[in-house]
Parts: sequence; C-alpha cells; structure tokens
Amino acid sequence: EYPIRLEKGSRAAALYGKNLVVERHRHRYEVNPKYHAALTRAGLVLSGRMAGDKRLVEFIEIPSHSFFIATQAHPEFSSRFMRQHPLFLGLIDAAVKEKGAQKKLA
Repeated sequence: EYPIRLEKGSRAAALYGKNLVVERHRHRYEVNPKYHAALTRAGLVLSGRMAGDKRLVEFIEIPSHSFFIATQAHPEFSSRFMRQHPLFLGLIDAAVKEKGAQKKLA
C-alpha cells in the first residue's frame, strides 16, 4: 500500500472524497517526467502522484471525457460487494448518465 496525493478539484479526489488516499499497486510503467508539461498542455490531468515523490504519476484523467481515469493502483483488490471502490462507483454512475443522455437525444 502506498499513499497517493490527489489533485484538488480532480474527478479522482471528488470520487474518493479526500486528497490523500492509500492504494495497492505494482509499478510496471511510468509517465516520463520529461513529458509531464506537454501532456498537461494537451489536456491530460496528472491527478494523482505518489505522496513524497511528485514525479511518480499514479492517476491520470481526461476531464473532457465522460469518464476517463487511469491508475496504476488496483481498486479491484479493495472493492467489496457491500463496500464498492469509489472508482468503480464513479464509472457506473458515468455510464448511467451517458445512457440517459443518449436516450434524450433519440
């Protein structure tokens, strides 16, 4: 388990309801710090970073998308039937809203 600092105002922070979370993960990939600024200018939000190491990105988001959050964490390890992980709840909520929006257009 590792502490992750979420950006204030990010969708991840809104879903978790806090800015510091602890998640399990195994690092296999990394967003190269050399490209952080360019990715941010292009609209990608680096919304979560390893607490204590601002270079190591744990969460990314695309705010213009109905639900795009990617993480190196494994929310499936802590999600339970009666205590669902906030990222899964957010995904389901976004899917329901998207389906409702599509029905209104039809």
